[in-house]
Amino acid sequence: MSPHLFTVLFLIALGSTLLVKAGLMLRQIQHVRAHRGAVPTAFADSIGLDAHQRAADYTAERVRLSLVELAVSAIFVLALTVGGGLQLISTLCAGLFDAGSIAHGVALLATLGVVSWLIDLPFSLYRTFVLEKRYNFNRMTPALFVSDSLKQTALAVAIGLPLLTGVLWLMAAMGAAWWIWVWAVWLGFNLLVLLIWPTFIAPLFNRFSPLADEQLKHRVESLLERCGFRSKGLFVMDGSRRSAHGNAYFTGFGASKRIVFFDTLLDKLTPHEVEAVLAHELGHFHHKHIVKRLLVLAPASLALFALLGWLLSQQAFFNGLGVTQTGTAAGLALFFLALPWFTFALTPLMSQWSRRHEFEADRYAASHTQANDLVSALVKLYRDNASTLTPDPVYSGFFDSHPPAAVRIARLQG
Repeated sequence: MSPHLFTVLFLIALGSTLLVKAGLMLRQIQHVRAHRGAVPTAFADSIGLDAHQRAADYTAERVRLSLVELAVSAIFVLALTVGGGLQLISTLCAGLFDAGSIAHGVALLATLGVVSWLIDLPFSLYRTFVLEKRYNFNRMTPALFVSDSLKQTALAVAIGLPLLTGVLWLMAAMGAAWWIWVWAVWLGFNLLVLLIWPTFIAPLFNRFSPLADEQLKHRVESLLERCGFRSKGLFVMDGSRRSAHGNAYFTGFGASKRIVFFDTLLDKLTPHEVEAVLAHELGHFHHKHIVKRLLVLAPASLALFALLGWLLSQQAFFNGLGVTQTGTAAGLALFFLALPWFTFALTPLMSQWSRRHEFEADRYAASHTQANDLVSALVKLYRDNASTLTPDPVYSGFFDSHPPAAVRIARLQG
């Protein structure tokens, strides 16, 4: 395969993905605006026109920002690949470390990570301190934003750099089958994160306190007993330090499972509604959705690592994407820069699979609590989180991991 063909295939994938994504986003904005003037009949008694219009405006602004991010992302990727940006970074790093060495590879990938973070930073600041603040969701202070950034950087250095070093060493030391070893390390790392996140990493960013409401605690413990779910504790997280959005989730794996409620969620919902929301989350556990996703992710990622192993042996792959010399670190960077533009076509399939899981979790919740309690909880969450009730069906089918509000509630009521 010639370098020119690699270039053409990449540009076709990037251009077509860019056009489809942008077109879907524009559809979403137009559809939400077109239905801004009236609350859907199913929600007319529970959500006022002001709240409906606020959600429409919030949705449109978020999608507009995503459009700008999409354009900047495409330009950035083009600059790094066919524009020669990655080759320039590699040359600069070669002035400090021997070209092709592990130290050179780590420096290259770390520099790319820093540059990517700098590109994303203006969007994070705007989203947090302008968009979210405009709709009264943001509670993040500049000091907390800086603190979070410093902690994330420290974690990246403490965990990411050793992991990168180990991966590059395996790629150099394990011969042609290196990609099997790297895949095993990658899979093991993801499982390790599931184990240590609840007790070691999440507390670096939020405070977790035992659930103090005895009435709610009794309801939740009764639900857990009915569902056969064992956890290491019920916790309330200070989500209100950063946002007014509410949520509940369980996290961890094996013996480290925890149930976590955002304090904002407990402020908005009744005990019956909280119980129903938790029953939905337990539905994911009952149907083994996390395990099923891991079972799909494992062989799919193995196939991708095998593809990467083949591509790293192709000089044309490097030359076609703007890099003059082969190298494991540069190959890794090129692969993960290009991959999202080639796999975008799988997005609606993954979204559909996720929505099916949501329906299964809803049915489970309705069988262990009152369906009407889950409906009323969802209506409050849609209203208070300014989630649009009228998404464009095509956009929703492509991107939304959760079913549209009207469809989801109709099924619960049915």
